[in-house]
Amino acid sequence: MARIAGINIPQNKVVSIALTYIHGIGLHSSKKICMKLNISETTRVNQLSEDQVLKIREYIDSNHKVEGDLRRDISVNIKRLVDLATYRGSRHKKKLPVRGQRTHCNARTRKGKAIAIAGKKLTPLKK
Repeated sequence: MARIAGINIPQNKVVSIALTYIHGIGLHSSKKICMKLNISETTRVNQLSEDQVLKIREYIDSNHKVEGDLRRDISVNIKRLVDLATYRGSRHKKKLPVRGQRTHCNARTRKGKAIAIAGKKLTPLKK
């Protein structure tokens, strides 16, 4: 089993797709890595030699910020915004959308499941 950046890479997937299982590496980055290391994108992970897996592991460690380091940096940046009491920080703190999306009728993924409010009656809109 190939283990890169602390993640078990799926064996039966194509290398360019399997590398996207690592947090911080998307499809574009994985294709660049394959091209840089002269590995065919259509090669399956179980067809890679130990030497190729080692090359991928070393390349990712030296050139990409992934997994724990990336998650830590993101959380530190959010904590900094909250501590500075910026508008974005206050939105993070309230668990609301940060980048200007409307919240009147959407934003369920960010706000969570809708809570029923007993006794609240909506008034019809005037035309």
